[in-house]
Amino acid sequence: MTRFIVVPQWQGSPSARSMTLIDGAEAIAGDLPRSATVRVDVPVEAGEALDTGIRRFSSLQRTRDLIADALAGSAEPSAPPAAQTSPTVVIGGDCGVAVPAVAHAASAHPDLAVVWFDAHADLHTPASSPSGAFAGMALQAVFGRGPLTTDAAVSADRVILAGAREFDDAEAELIDTVDLRTVSVDDLADPAALADAVAATGAGSVYVHVDLDVLDPAAITGVGAPVPFGLDVPALTAAIGALRERIPLVGASISGFAPAHPDAAVDDMGSVLRIIGAVA
Repeated sequence: MTRFIVVPQWQGSPSARSMTLIDGAEAIAGDLPRSATVRVDVPVEAGEALDTGIRRFSSLQRTRDLIADALAGSAEPSAPPAAQTSPTVVIGGDCGVAVPAVAHAASAHPDLAVVWFDAHADLHTPASSPSGAFAGMALQAVFGRGPLTTDAAVSADRVILAGAREFDDAEAELIDTVDLRTVSVDDLADPAALADAVAATGAGSVYVHVDLDVLDPAAITGVGAPVPFGLDVPALTAAIGALRERIPLVGASISGFAPAHPDAAVDDMGSVLRIIGAVA
């Protein structure tokens, strides 16, 4: 049985609409099976940077620990982590919620690859980030080190950035430096392209993160930083489906749902639930 952990974290977002991520997470939670869903009580306060270069660091640190505790408690009681067959799906909130979830999956699956669907690269460090927002550092934190991630969860050669189309110079330079694998929107027209990219890493298991802004603005309205020329929902779900046919999915997260107001969430909920169904 798939388990869901809902984390309405907004503190990692650079958007002026960051607190609408709370509404988005709560709207999704309302359509999830109650018996299989756990809510994480995100700190109310914004938090302090504490000289880390990461805005709202103290609250992000607390939420990271709460997510780790929730993931540890979500294990199937009769099976060790490596033997579980149903992935736990973390629902954000901003992209930062995926970082402890990836670390949890990697601890049980040393052969893990990570697929990161996002319109943005999320590859900044505290030194390079123009905003200091952790969501823009989240993918780098998966394979790098920093104040919130002292140990890399996976190596860069097992990370695939999918559907990205907006890069800052520092992020483009890092992609070249670490030779990060990327799969473009055009590539994803072939559902097998993503599975081929993951298989090329030699991984035996995979974690999938979806920031909903990977979708084209015509496919979803409730995101904080829409970027043109993105995926449609069928292309995204087909790519995930083809991937799951070849490599076991052991964890997933979905983030970035930021409806303009709570009542507007219903406009996008059909698309969001189709994506949740693809990973769950």
